[in-house]
Amino acid sequence: MEVILRRLLILLLLSLYTTHIAVEVSATTMTLYNKCSHPVWPGIQPSAGKPILARGGFKLQPNKAYSLRLPAAWSGRIWGRHGCSFDSSGRGRCATGDCGGNLFCNGLGGTPPATLAEITLGSEQDFYDVSLVDGYNLAISITPIKGSGKCSYAGCVSDLNMMCPVGLQVRSHDNRRVVACKSACFAFNSPRYCCTGSFGNPQSCKPTAYSRIFKAACPRAYSYAYDDPTSISTCSGGSYLVTFCPHH
Repeated sequence: MEVILRRLLILLLLSLYTTHIAVEVSATTMTLYNKCSHPVWPGIQPSAGKPILARGGFKLQPNKAYSLRLPAAWSGRIWGRHGCSFDSSGRGRCATGDCGGNLFCNGLGGTPPATLAEITLGSEQDFYDVSLVDGYNLAISITPIKGSGKCSYAGCVSDLNMMCPVGLQVRSHDNRRVVACKSACFAFNSPRYCCTGSFGNPQSCKPTAYSRIFKAACPRAYSYAYDDPTSISTCSGGSYLVTFCPHH
């Protein structure tokens, strides 16, 4: 009887071990890498009902990386905050991308304008893109690693702050430089730019002079709400590298 029980216990432990290995292998990793010459405070906002990762935000020094394990079917957005200052309790503010004055965003989104990296993990394939729909503050790219399928690079590598139209500019406190570029929707709040009301469909909401500037600078990123669907990339079974300031 003891021998049978021992064998059953060994089989149970083996099955638990192999199940654990399967979970470990299939888990998707997302690595955030700061290639900027200054610190970046990544913000992470899950979609409704999805878990908060890394308390929603942290500080990432130049040339440092931070890896996150994404739960199955996770979806959310990542953005970079910069020009941040926080006290020992985690309260403060950021020049761009601020999430309610908190170091840990804990589910809150970033104040526009902010460049967004968006990802949705699916059972068959993942969907990801870089979006300028909420404006631009930092260059961001998403690079898939070891996946199958198209797995194309997505991102906005150009420094849009250098070419931001005057009406969309967010300037530093000393007014010396442009620190972010608003979307036309955020700047003017009109249905034409926001794709709302009678403009709330792809047929009536077309590119504008402003979204064309974004698209010309960053052809691999969403420039407005109904931008070309090819701005969405797909990949299966890989992991992802999100880089801040990939052009550096």
